[in-house]
Amino acid sequence: MEEKKNPLLSLKDVVVRYGGALALNSISLEVEQGKLATIIGSNGAGKTTILYTILGLVRLTSGEIWFQGQRIEDLPAHKISALHIAMVFGGRRVFPYMNVRDNLLVGAYLCGDKNTTQRRLEEVELYFPRLRERMKQQAGSLSGGEQQMLAIGRALMADPELLLLDEPSLGLSPLIVQEVVQIIRRIFEERGNTILLVEQNAKIALRLASKGYVLQSGNIMLEGKGNELLQNEMVKKAYLGV
Repeated sequence: MEEKKNPLLSLKDVVVRYGGALALNSISLEVEQGKLATIIGSNGAGKTTILYTILGLVRLTSGEIWFQGQRIEDLPAHKISALHIAMVFGGRRVFPYMNVRDNLLVGAYLCGDKNTTQRRLEEVELYFPRLRERMKQQAGSLSGGEQQMLAIGRALMADPELLLLDEPSLGLSPLIVQEVVQIIRRIFEERGNTILLVEQNAKIALRLASKGYVLQSGNIMLEGKGNELLQNEMVKKAYLGV
């Protein structure tokens, strides 16, 4: 019998309150090493709050967060980032008045080695040839799709063990969404990054993910394999328009 490995990331009975309001209600989930997991749900379900809680940007009320075998829920955000957890924030959040190259270099600020930083920069250029052509261009003048590519590239510059993606399809045209999805798939397959993806577009997310969680009003209502959740009647009705 194959021994079950400990997950890279584990949330156990995580509760988060904003003032008196309950944002996350006893959330438990796992992300295995080298896998892509997703959390789907409507606006206000608490998806982004989960990511912020993992990063230490939101403090939990109770519960535990484990990463690489250690508890991290009491660590400050900068120490959590130093564990090689990187996030692509919703809305992209590039530095608009800095050029593309400097935006990317911000992602490697913990590296401290010029040769390693340069090697990471060259790798990002391979994934995003459009950015390579725009290295001296101000980030704020890029298209929405290019800014999303820049945000993902900046996160890769940190050489993350865990990559958190918050609504990467938000505000993009269908054609650009497909391009970004293919980039995420390629990064996952070629680099072997462990990814936790938060998405409103359930079809895209569940097709990418090996494991999925359905979040409603701060509660996990369903979990299972991505392809199985695509066939679930509740998911079809609520999120796929079927």
